[in-house]
Amino acid sequence: MLKLDTVSNVDDPTDWPTGRRKWTPAVLGKIALYFGCCLIAILTLPNSIWDREVAQITFVIGALGIWRYGWWFTHAVRAVIYGKFVYPKMRQKGQEIWASGWRPRHLHFMMTTYKEHRSITEKVVRGILNEIRGSGVPGTIWLGSSDRFDEDIIENFLKREAKDVDITLRIIRQNVSGKRAAIGLVLRAMCRLPIEDDDLVVFMDGDFILAEGAISRCMPLFKLYPDLQACTTDEEVICIGPRWIETWLKMRFAQRRLAMQSHALSGRVLTLTGRMSVFRAKNLLELEFIRLLEADHLEHWLWGNFRFLSGDDKSTWYFMLKHGAHMRYVPDALGYTVEVIEGSGMDRMVQNFRRWSGNMLRNGARAIKLGPHKMPFFIWWCLVDQRLSMWTMLVSPVLAVAATLLVGPVYLISYVIFIALSRMLLSLFLFGYSRRVQMAYPWILYLNQLINASVKVYCIFRLSKQRWSNRGNQTSASGGDALVELGRNAMANWCTALATALLVLSTVHYTRLVDVPSALFLGSAFGF
Repeated sequence: MLKLDTVSNVDDPTDWPTGRRKWTPAVLGKIALYFGCCLIAILTLPNSIWDREVAQITFVIGALGIWRYGWWFTHAVRAVIYGKFVYPKMRQKGQEIWASGWRPRHLHFMMTTYKEHRSITEKVVRGILNEIRGSGVPGTIWLGSSDRFDEDIIENFLKREAKDVDITLRIIRQNVSGKRAAIGLVLRAMCRLPIEDDDLVVFMDGDFILAEGAISRCMPLFKLYPDLQACTTDEEVICIGPRWIETWLKMRFAQRRLAMQSHALSGRVLTLTGRMSVFRAKNLLELEFIRLLEADHLEHWLWGNFRFLSGDDKSTWYFMLKHGAHMRYVPDALGYTVEVIEGSGMDRMVQNFRRWSGNMLRNGARAIKLGPHKMPFFIWWCLVDQRLSMWTMLVSPVLAVAATLLVGPVYLISYVIFIALSRMLLSLFLFGYSRRVQMAYPWILYLNQLINASVKVYCIFRLSKQRWSNRGNQTSASGGDALVELGRNAMANWCTALATALLVLSTVHYTRLVDVPSALFLGSAFGF
């Protein structure tokens, strides 16, 4: 039996601790104790960090660490510049525009839903009503639906609660399954009405609850920047499920805040989050945009031509990136995403990674091909780095296992101490973007990185394999010949095994744990 009471007890953002309220003496004491335990472990436990026998391993891990942590630090500095200096000026100018009386002509809410819990749906619609009521801008909810259940909930709620609001509900019942089809039908329906280019369209999911002022903080930016085509907002999670999954999701949202602010400094973002993003209407009514959303596909050397199941937010982002659109992140516009975890938490975690990583891999390659002339160089390199990091992340665990087997179990102790220290240093940055300081972050961060990198390596050779449990457990189906499918799966397994073997062998050879036999040795061994 799911407990949905959590949804009715959403934290007030004004109550989130900041400054001295977050960095209390108790929190600082816990961090000091953590580092103290690491120091004691280095001084008292047997370890081989400084042994000459594994000096090359230490050098490799250290070099990778300097690169990766240097990149992390670059993002952190850029995020501070955007969050503390650039965005506050944007916000002040936006508030002046809002205070002058400017309002957009109309707000369109493009919402898709699939058999959501009644309490969640009602809170989503209440958030929309509050935004329309507070801004004084007329609005339309365009509901992409596949079931009467959701439609009845929204219709009845609007009859009860929207008597004082200028709002229209338009229901577009989809005749083809899938979220992409629902969005495509809604956009085609919008094209049949007189919607102006500068109207604002809010893309949002049926489980995203708007906080007060979420849309109002975005709207004036479109007046301030005539070339701004889309913006995405901050998110917080309401997790109904295991506590460790909630901690993991909150950590990921802290990562998202840091990365989004860093990217936004370049006038771009790496995704226009499907949970909630705001668009200028003129792009959404173009046939190219609609076709990309409803029938986005990839031509792959192994899997042929296949459509994307999820990742509509990546398709909208790719369209904007391709056309050089200005995109922004609005850090003080907030919404709550509701995650209901049923069954195994670990299974859901891996499923989410497969969906997120698959979407990133499917879209990242074609975005890189656009080249740095289509986007700021920093954004282009971020896309390249996403492809590199999935391999570099696996180097240290490969070395840990290999050194433990070839040198001795003492090295494993050294590696655990290294992980404890390095991930806490990274977590110190995340604590600044997390609502609360949680000491589990270092270990959950490592687990997140390890599983994410492993899933990416698995997915990169199986880009057509897609599953989306949130939308009625949708799965991709090849529909091809069974023998061809068998051959493709065998080739994908071979490529995965080969890539993994090359990673392991090159890593252990470069660190001199294993030497490649010389030509002289091979000649004497085989008699030639």
